[in-house]
This record gives sequence, C-alpha cells and structure tokens, in this order.
Amino acid sequence: MLRSMYSGVSGMRGFQTKLDVIGNNIANVNTTGFKKSRVMFQDLLSQNMGDGGVNTKQVGLGVTNSAIDTMHTAGSLMTTGVKTDLSIEGEGYFQVQREEANGTTTNLLTSSGNFYINSNNELVTSQGYSVLNGAGQPITNLPADFAINRQGEIIETDQNGNSTIIGTIGIGTVANPAGLSKDGGSTYKVTDKSGPLTNGLPDGSRVVSGQLEMSNVDLTEEFTEMIVAQRGFQANSRVITTSDEILQEIVNLKR
Repeated sequence: MLRSMYSGVSGMRGFQTKLDVIGNNIANVNTTGFKKSRVMFQDLLSQNMGDGGVNTKQVGLGVTNSAIDTMHTAGSLMTTGVKTDLSIEGEGYFQVQREEANGTTTNLLTSSGNFYINSNNELVTSQGYSVLNGAGQPITNLPADFAINRQGEIIETDQNGNSTIIGTIGIGTVANPAGLSKDGGSTYKVTDKSGPLTNGLPDGSRVVSGQLEMSNVDLTEEFTEMIVAQRGFQANSRVITTSDEILQEIVNLKR
C-alpha cells in the first residue's frame, strides 16, 4: 500500500518532467533551428516477495526518467531570399564562435543560419557570435558583392563578372548529435558523448542560401503527448488518493 503511494509519486514526477519538456517544445515552435526533445521512462528496481512457485514474485517500485533526448531531425525550410540566411539540407551544423568576458572564445554549433553582416564586414549570428570558416577562423572582410553556393563556398564576383572563391562556411558533424549539450540561443557544445567534431560538409548535404531551417516541432504530436502526460499525471494522483483512503480505513479499524 505504501509502495503504491510512492510509485504514484514517482509517476507524477516523471509526467511533470514530460510536461516541462513538451511545454518547452511548444514555446519554441517558431524558433529558427530549434530541435525538439522527448522524455524516455524506465521502471525502478522491483522488490522480491519470494521465490516460491513457478515464477519469482516481484512488485515494482515506480518509474524514473531514463533519458531526455534531443531529436536532431530536419525542420521545415522557409524561403527568405536573403543571401546571408543559410540552411543545410542533410547532415551538418554551422560553426560559430562566442567571445567570453575573460577574453577566451568558445566554439559552438548551430542549425540556425540567420546570419548578418556587421559594421566591420564580418559574418555574425543574431547574438553577435562570429561565423567561422572552413579553417575555424571568423569570416571577415566580406566584399559588397558575394554569393554562397551549395558547397558553402563564398564567391566574390568583380565588375567584369569574374568569380573567385574567397572562403567557405565552416560546417561540421558529430557521430552522436543527441550527445551535444544545449548552450542556449539554438547553439550546442561538443561533448565526450557526442564525439569529436568532423570538419567539412558531409557527402549528400548541401548549403542553401536564402532559406532558413525552422523548428522541427510538430504541434499535433506535442498536443497529443500533452494529453497523454496529463492523463498519466491524473492517474498517478488517483493512485495516491486511493492509497490514502485505504490508510484512512485502516486507521478507522481501531474505532
């Protein structure tokens, strides 16, 4: 009976976490480059009630969250016509660099390709982070007339129509994207779980200029999961209520 009460508590905690994740997904439905998350559950240890009989007698002790996975599937593409708005069709992330207050820099990955040219002719993100080139250096000294092709190459065209490749957009991949650590602003850090960064545009992928990758959140799926989480939370609260009523009946046996 007390086991059932604590099992109900663990279930409520699990579904509360699931609701937290769903709420964050829905809040970022229009966030450029956002990747949704999901919660996975697993049962806790079971208590052995005896080994007599054909099968072992065990009572479960509730549930816990086994993982909160980030789903790195592609979002839908939105056409903007702005040449510094970039998206990657296929695998890969843009490499950007944040300057810290102590003078150091932190390299990050992002799927959000809404880039801008600042007053110093540098390619930066909306937060002011430097967009890196294929050599891992900030992209600077951009000419007035340039384009970005499907290989991520920055091409300058002079007045005579001659084209010159002056750089490339820094793109990288990791073996386990779900192991990346979220750093805010639709950026990720490379971790031991994600594996090391591999530079370069993967085979079969391409860079598209004038398009942005939107969030991969599906509102239909999220609202359905919200209903499931809400009912699961209610069912576990009913377990606690029922266990409390039984305890009350036991207390009343003395009267």
